[in-house]
Amino acid sequence: MDPNRTDHKPSGEDRPRHPGPRPPIDVTGPRLPRLVQSITAARCYNCATTLPPGADFNTKCPKCGADLHCCKQCAQFEPSTRFQCLKPIPVRIALKDKANKCTLFEPRVTVARDASPNSAPPHTNGAVPRSPSDARSAFDALFKNKPLP
Repeated sequence: MDPNRTDHKPSGEDRPRHPGPRPPIDVTGPRLPRLVQSITAARCYNCATTLPPGADFNTKCPKCGADLHCCKQCAQFEPSTRFQCLKPIPVRIALKDKANKCTLFEPRVTVARDASPNSAPPHTNGAVPRSPSDARSAFDALFKNKPLP
């Protein structure tokens, strides 16, 4: 190799460039038939039981009996902040897992994916082939091939 060689180009310059902007990406194409749905639900801080929608948080958990109107069940609870609360409360609440009368209480909710089989939206892109010959004929119709003998 000659160290004084000057005709060497960087690797990006030896490819021809196409003039003009790139064509846009087609976002109107087919979508995946199974989109994941999300569920917003409140759970007990102690046993993680999903609470029914519209549950009364002035009661106890139906499964483990833990108080629901407490700091550990609140959306503002954060152990690393002053008084372990994101809101400016005047006095520290000592027992975080016992019922209290805090007016800033907001129930903590979780957002999860609903992966149950009946939660998927129905297929709308035509009939599903039931046998290999149906699939083959659908393929042939799609690409306009002659049927195989």
